[in-house]
Amino acid sequence: MRFFASLRMTRLKSRRISQNKKKKHMLDFKSIFKMATISLKINKMRSMLTSLGIIIGVSAVIIMLAVGSGTSQKVAKEMEAMGSNLLMIRSASAKSGGVRMGSGTRPTLTIKDADAIKARCRGVLALAPYSAESKQVTYGNQNWSTSVGGTTMPYFMIRNYEIESGRGFYKDEDKSGSKVAIIGQTVSTELFGDVDPLEKTIRIGNVPFKVIGLLKAKGSSGMGQDQDDIIFIPITTAQRKVFGTAFPGTVNMIAVKAQSDAMVSTAQQDITELLRERHNIGKTQEDDFQIRNLAEMQESIKSTTKAMSLLLGAIAGVSLIVGGIGIMNIMLVSVTERTKEIGIRMAIGAKASDIRIQFLIESFLLSMIGGLVGVIIGVGGAYLMHHFAGMSIAITGASIVLSLGFSAAIGIGFGYYPAYKASLLNPIDALRYE
Repeated sequence: MRFFASLRMTRLKSRRISQNKKKKHMLDFKSIFKMATISLKINKMRSMLTSLGIIIGVSAVIIMLAVGSGTSQKVAKEMEAMGSNLLMIRSASAKSGGVRMGSGTRPTLTIKDADAIKARCRGVLALAPYSAESKQVTYGNQNWSTSVGGTTMPYFMIRNYEIESGRGFYKDEDKSGSKVAIIGQTVSTELFGDVDPLEKTIRIGNVPFKVIGLLKAKGSSGMGQDQDDIIFIPITTAQRKVFGTAFPGTVNMIAVKAQSDAMVSTAQQDITELLRERHNIGKTQEDDFQIRNLAEMQESIKSTTKAMSLLLGAIAGVSLIVGGIGIMNIMLVSVTERTKEIGIRMAIGAKASDIRIQFLIESFLLSMIGGLVGVIIGVGGAYLMHHFAGMSIAITGASIVLSLGFSAAIGIGFGYYPAYKASLLNPIDALRYE
């Protein structure tokens, strides 16, 4: 029994000794941290100047990522407004004296082509013929020059136009050539101001049209074009009474929406083969039409904006690395200046690991303080760029965490060598150092 009691006492003593060691270790870390902060406070000006590189680097990263992300989101929004899975079929370019006049100037597409595509081509969800011209529009004593587009109702779904008030075209209105119009927000503002435009009569050229619908605002396109500065009328009405085309039934463009991303290429291939067949184009002859795959264009633009964001972030990251080099240089100078202090600490029992941890804490604090100040300046700078330069920005929590994390890594990474060098000093040589 005495043996077991003695064994129990021995275990209790060993536990107490272990707990005391842990407490001592905790106290040591607290004292090391306190000494590191005191050292930074003693040299306030140098600490501030040392952190300046990190401040500039982090603020640059925040601003660059905000601008890059904002631009990407703006482009994505514009692409969404244009519509997805789109194919734009345009008539060919006419030639005059050897000069090419541009796409759509040669009337090769017809409404019958659109009907054939809808009936025979795979992967087509919806399509709409479309022709547009610039016309002078009047209401009372107000007038406005705008784009007038003749089309059918599927065009609104294809291009993501939504009707805010009123209604769309009825099928019989298109076939009968009814004089009805759906107008955009810009046209409504210029002609009617704050007055409700519905059921009002406007004149396109000299032809009266009743306003039956008002579109929701879409804003500018990726090319800077105002998508709300437009009037839509039935395609048959446009051809017979407004545009006065010399080739009845022809259209400038056919807009096609594929069933999915995967079906875009299939639809494009089928449309190409069908139109070549209908237009009697030989194997060696060029197409008298052009098909633009907007999905490919959208992916290309997204890739470009993503690459731009990464480039901006990389450029800003260089500033952080430069700031880290500045921290390492100052910490090396600090090791040299405090050689005697290090020797005294080692002589009274400080371990090499204690010295190393102290210098690492100092470099880490310098970096993190600079990082926090840099985040504040970066966020403020991004909002100033948005306010005064009109740039699109998007500040995310991920960009802030990334900047602070990178800042902490810079402090530890570039502070390790000076800390390691300080921990290798011989106490006797350090005490003799003058």
